[in-house]
Amino acid sequence: MTLSGTAPRAPRAPPPAFASVAARRALVTGAGGFAGQWLCRELVRTGWDVTGSSLVGAPAPGILSVDEHVLVRWRRDDLLHAGSVRGAVDDAMPDVIFHLAAVSFVPAAGRAPALALDTNVGIAVQLLDVVEERRAAGTLDPVVLIVGSGEQYGRHEASALPLTEAAECRPFSPYAASKMAQEQFALAAFRRANVRVVCTRSFNHSGRGQSTDFVIPGLVQRVVAAARAGDRTVTIGNTSVARDFLHVEDVARAYVALVEHGLPGEVYNVSSGVAVTIGDLAAQVAAIVSAPVEFTPDPALQRAADLPHLSGSPQRLHADTGWTARLGLKDVIRDVVAAEMA
Repeated sequence: MTLSGTAPRAPRAPPPAFASVAARRALVTGAGGFAGQWLCRELVRTGWDVTGSSLVGAPAPGILSVDEHVLVRWRRDDLLHAGSVRGAVDDAMPDVIFHLAAVSFVPAAGRAPALALDTNVGIAVQLLDVVEERRAAGTLDPVVLIVGSGEQYGRHEASALPLTEAAECRPFSPYAASKMAQEQFALAAFRRANVRVVCTRSFNHSGRGQSTDFVIPGLVQRVVAAARAGDRTVTIGNTSVARDFLHVEDVARAYVALVEHGLPGEVYNVSSGVAVTIGDLAAQVAAIVSAPVEFTPDPALQRAADLPHLSGSPQRLHADTGWTARLGLKDVIRDVVAAEMA
């Protein structure tokens, strides 16, 4: 293991992280966020007992149906405080902790790097400390899924894509650096204290309920608005940037598969393996909306720290868990368009 990435896997066969767990109690941090709500939805649909911790408490039903929403035990926690972390863990007594709480918007982390560090690293460190203490006392030994980001890889040549987990990590933004530090603390807890951590490097994912700050909902909103107004021009960011997209429903399935079948101390890409340019994405959005629009680059929508292209290989995830994506990019766009036009 190096600070810059993960070495190729040694010829070992430890048991899956979840192998010794009989019950199915889950604590989800960041449960009120976009991916957190979709994960809670997947968990309650598959029979888990779910405690959802969120800075704002229970979100309104929407991503979760009313019937699904009431199956989650919602907590309002400011996990920047150690007491709240301990309270959430001791209340849930989880067999699995899905740690999603984060500053997840790359520009927001860039504008407030200290907050991103406190949130994306500090909460994880406190959570791992509590788990290590409870494990040493013999009261709790949960699997801990630490959700990282494909942004951790930074800049690589297009010819190297899709990146495997052995690729060098070259964090380029405060967000990516904070996620890389979070991963290293988690893997250190595994090596030092046998805390059963499984880490992800999750690439772009979208779907119904995501903020328009993110690329697909933001683009859909502008195209739908143009179509309704009869406008023929839509502003767009850098059309040559390429990203790897999954439907958030598939991401939630991947997280559950990893705690059930992933190996402790491992890092997994959660990705499609396919890079799509923002220009191609925009064309697909326009086609699905049936909007005869042209796209005009707007410097205000371009990020100074944008990576030119990024995609990850899901081969390790598939090999260890059997997971495959069930939905494609067109499904993502259709779902976001339907929500925008509802």
